[in-house]
Amino acid sequence: MQLLYFGWVRAKIGISQEEIELPAGVSDVRTLIDWLQERGNTHSEALEDLSVIRVAVNQEMAEMDTPIAANDEVALFPPMTGG
Repeated sequence: MQLLYFGWVRAKIGISQEEIELPAGVSDVRTLIDWLQERGNTHSEALEDLSVIRVAVNQEMAEMDTPIAANDEVALFPPMTGG
């Protein structure tokens, strides 16, 4: 699975992308984020307030209950603003 991080999420985690093997039991966006939060302080801090995190799965906006699979691309980013 390809994980992409944008904006201040990227800044807090310290990387812009990573490739992971989807852990057993992780089947949707919510369980992926739960697993990421357990990985360490940078992920936990960046993802602690899910009300300010947006998610896209395979370049389409997703909800926390959106299913994910091993070959998916998941992007995590702050809300966009217009201007």
